[in-house]
Amino acid sequence: MTLHSGLFDLSFWQLVAVALVFTHITIIGVTVYLHRHQAHRALELHAIPSHFFRLWLWMTTGMVTKEWAAIHRKHHAKCETIEDPHSPQIHGINKVLWTGVVLYVKESRVKETMERYGHGTPDDWMERNVYSAHGKLGVTLMALIDIALFGPLPGMAIWGVQVAWIPFWAAGVINGWGHWFGYRNFKVADASVNIIPWGIIIGGEELHNNHHAYGTSAKLSNKWYEFDIGWMYIRLMEMVGWAKVKKIAPKPKFITAKSVCDMDTLHAVIANRYDVMQRYGKSLKRAWRSEVATLKDKVASHDEIKTARRALHKPMDELHAADKATLDRVLGESAVVSKVYAMREELSRLWERSTTSSEQLLHDLQDWCARAEASGIHALEEFSLRLRSYAMPAVQAAA
Repeated sequence: MTLHSGLFDLSFWQLVAVALVFTHITIIGVTVYLHRHQAHRALELHAIPSHFFRLWLWMTTGMVTKEWAAIHRKHHAKCETIEDPHSPQIHGINKVLWTGVVLYVKESRVKETMERYGHGTPDDWMERNVYSAHGKLGVTLMALIDIALFGPLPGMAIWGVQVAWIPFWAAGVINGWGHWFGYRNFKVADASVNIIPWGIIIGGEELHNNHHAYGTSAKLSNKWYEFDIGWMYIRLMEMVGWAKVKKIAPKPKFITAKSVCDMDTLHAVIANRYDVMQRYGKSLKRAWRSEVATLKDKVASHDEIKTARRALHKPMDELHAADKATLDRVLGESAVVSKVYAMREELSRLWERSTTSSEQLLHDLQDWCARAEASGIHALEEFSLRLRSYAMPAVQAAA
């Protein structure tokens, strides 16, 4: 070992592999420790992985647990509004993608954000006197370790990649691209999307729409073709007693339809609201197909039919004035489609009324089913039967 070399004399590709391993550990620290454990309390972590991730993230990012958790919680609470710390819908995709870390640092200095959203994060001696107090010391120490291990030039190159990795992938790509372009499994109120179905590069955070649908789920994958590598690590840590999952997204359970909805049915319908609305969308499509021939005879413009078909699957308050007017005209020519569309809006309001008592919500659900079954519309009658079949799992330990 000379002054120009490190402890390990590695080839170029070996150095690349080391950099990827180091950044991957950082990504897992962010998604498992900061995001799922600290920000959302979706799982419990043993002291060994918790302290390791705190130390590693201090050396590779200089981030403070309280700041990260508080900013992320505020993002969920104020998503896509002017108070959202990093919404590309507000700040623009380029600003969030390329300078997301600047938005993060700016919000970390807002005392109100830290006090309101930073509760429950570590506040021990190490946090107060080392991690929070000396953020620059951590990344400096990492630089010295990299130089000692791999030599000045390779060490600084690896360190540079480590330092830039989270600002680009997490602060930029997830906060930016994850609210801009991709596919959606769930029609949530915000603009979140899944970037790709295989969450490997960013530890599973690629499945961002799934996360916004079920924010407290420790597992971010939802469909059979989706893969969340962060969940794989959580399961491995569970096997050795280092993690305990508290909550995952519910999977719909169905039983023989009850004669009338009860409180368990109500809870199951609300818990599986995204599945409910996805299935209802299919019922709306069937009603549309059964009426489209009649509509073509009554509506002069073929373009109006196409516009109305697209608009059917969006909430009325999200439609442009022209599309809303077209949809109103088309619905006016079909009592069947108009009824199915209106009852979808009614059903969706069931879980939006957070101040309404459970008893009143149950009454409203029972009334909805009764009117659906008395409508004479096959799609509604069939869907009411489906609603009365929803059930809560027998064991709710991780659901």
